[in-house]
This record gives sequence, structure tokens and C-alpha cells, in this order.
Amino acid sequence: MDSETVAPTSVEAFRTLLLERYDELSKRLQQIARYVLDEPNEVALETLAVIAQRCGVQPSAIVRFAQSFGFSGATQMQRLFRDGLLSQDAGLGYGERVRRFNEALTGSPDGDGLLSEFVDGNVLALNNLRQTVTEDEIRAAVDLIDKADTIYVTGFRRAFPVSSYLAYSLQQLGKRVMFLDGVAGLAKSQATTIRAGELLIAASYHPYAPEAVDIVGIASARGARILSISDSHVSPIAKTADVVLQVRDSETRGFRSLAASMCLAQAIVIGFAFNADRMGKKRPSKSS
Repeated sequence: MDSETVAPTSVEAFRTLLLERYDELSKRLQQIARYVLDEPNEVALETLAVIAQRCGVQPSAIVRFAQSFGFSGATQMQRLFRDGLLSQDAGLGYGERVRRFNEALTGSPDGDGLLSEFVDGNVLALNNLRQTVTEDEIRAAVDLIDKADTIYVTGFRRAFPVSSYLAYSLQQLGKRVMFLDGVAGLAKSQATTIRAGELLIAASYHPYAPEAVDIVGIASARGARILSISDSHVSPIAKTADVVLQVRDSETRGFRSLAASMCLAQAIVIGFAFNADRMGKKRPSKSS
């Protein structure tokens, strides 16, 4: 342990430090950092061996990781998360609940069983959304939308339905919206019209569409504000964002849903609509 490094005294302080130092870490330590950021409850509750296995590293690497942030070892780091978990009166982490849910799926379901499996998986993801996105973050996202004269929206592959819904709905609410859909391979060209002070809303999930990553890079370089909807605070589209909304959709029998993402998108849109209504701006369109 570096004698000059003081261990953070709260989970939030540790999270902030991880985000600040993430790019400086080795690839192996980045794997651990991402797990710590995305699965804090599992860090609190699981053994070092289990955490190492899920991170894809040796237990000794987790010890070095903890020491690099001022902890005496992995146990002290875990205690920080455990104390935070107890103060929240929370149960099993989302990742562990999902693993147990998927382990319970056996055989080939009939029609009714299949529907129930996907419903149950999405209920887990929707409940977890309350933990990963705060009301303050929703308000910050709405504030970015409210203050932007022009909004650019992008999302490819699995994120396309989320971005298209946002683009359509915000247009219906009177915002000037440019939907960067990348038709004919023109994603980068479409992004070159982004200007400083304008807003880019980008949605992307692992393994992250290169087009979305490129557009976020262009927008950031041009001084635009960025609202990121992603599955991790250290995803390529999140690290330079002004506001990051973390959403983790369910995955049942290898198929990923978008229920939580669409719920989040709707909350953003309706939040903006009500904010605009309170401020005496254009009322929501019934078609939205």
C-alpha cells in the first residue's frame, strides 16, 4: 500500500476516485474496477475467490487493486461496501439475483412458461433501475434537454429502439431534434454538424457500437454536452458524458430485453414534458 494514498471512507468517494483514475489503470485492474462499479453489492457479499473468478483475474490482483487505492487489502475494501450495503438495508445484488434466476431456468419452456420467464426477468431489471438511476440524475438529464436549443440523438443495434423513441418523443414535445441514424454509413458525417453547447443523447450497451463511440468522441471534441444511457459508468460513451444514466436490462436464456431501457427513456421524456408544462412552455402532444 502506498503510504501517501488515503483510502476513501465512503462508497461514493471510492466510486468517484475509480472514475477519475480508470484510464490510468492497467487492463487487468480496469476489469476489476468495472466489476466494482457495476456490482457493488457482490463486492460486499461475495468471497474474494468468487469476485476474482467473475472479474477474470487472480485473487492477488484484487488485493493489489485494493492497495493501490489506499486500502490495507481486499477485506478492508469489501468492508466499505458492506457497511454501505447495510446502511441501505438492501438484499442480494442485482447480478446475483439474475444469476440465481437464470440457474433456475431448466429445459425447454412451453408457451406460458416462456412468457413468465421473460416477465420475471424484466421485473428484476425494472426494480434494479431504481437502484442504478437516482431522481437527481433524472432531473439533471431533464435539465440538459431543457437548456439545449438543438438535441442530437443516436443509438445503434440494440440501442436503436431507445434512441428512435427519444428522438420521436422529444420532437413531439417541441424540441429541435436531429436523429443520427447512420443511414448509408454516414454516422460520422452526420455528427460533424454538432456544435459547442448543443446536446447529444447517446445510447449504447456492451459490446458498444463503434458508430456510437465515434459520435460521442466527435461531440465531446466539439464541446457539446453529452447525456449517456449505458450499462456502465466506464463504458466508452459514458466517460466524457455530463450525465450518465446506468441501465442494465434483463437477459433471459441468452436474449437481452429493452424493458428497463425503454422505461428509463419514457421517464426522461415525461419528466421533460412536465417540467416544460410547469415552466409554461409547449404542452405535451397527445400523440407522444
